[in-house]
Amino acid sequence: MKLYTKPGACSTADHIALQWTGQPFQLEILDKDSMKAPAFLAINPAGAVPAVVDGDFVLTQNAAIMGYIADSFPEAGLAGDGSPRQRAEAARWLAFVNSDLHPAFKPLFGPGAFIGDESQYEAVKVAARKRLRALFETADRQLAGKQWIAGFRSYADPYLYITLRWAQGLGIDLTGLDHLAAFKARMEADPAVQKALKIEGLA
Repeated sequence: MKLYTKPGACSTADHIALQWTGQPFQLEILDKDSMKAPAFLAINPAGAVPAVVDGDFVLTQNAAIMGYIADSFPEAGLAGDGSPRQRAEAARWLAFVNSDLHPAFKPLFGPGAFIGDESQYEAVKVAARKRLRALFETADRQLAGKQWIAGFRSYADPYLYITLRWAQGLGIDLTGLDHLAAFKARMEADPAVQKALKIEGLA
């Protein structure tokens, strides 16, 4: 299995998940130019990461890739203990990060995609910051009394962690969200997380 990633993008979450499996895999680190080069566009015409190539199988979309990693290495328990309930719980929080939290950052990265009037860009960003704070409050409540967002270590955790890195870089107000802060610290103390970050030049 080969993962294509861009340092600090959501694909870094897939890299961490693969490190958690403890199994061998290949990695290709891309930048904004190589993501648009013909070689990668032949793999993913959208020119976006993550992408996985496993033999003759090519897979894109982060949530799908996380599920494929979990199913390919079930002993890692990234979708729970195999029970329908734990699989659903892991999928619920993966969906929360992938469908709610991740897209909420987009107005900060490119407000022009949401409104044409440049004078309103700051208002769009203010609204995005407010929404992000509310979403992170939801995650913080969920983490009360838990080490992991689903209640057990799952593929949702690396993705949540990457969004926390984005939030830190963008100065999102996370004050008082102590459960999230403790979660971030646990992730950063994890040797597999540290290895992934080091390989991608993020640590």
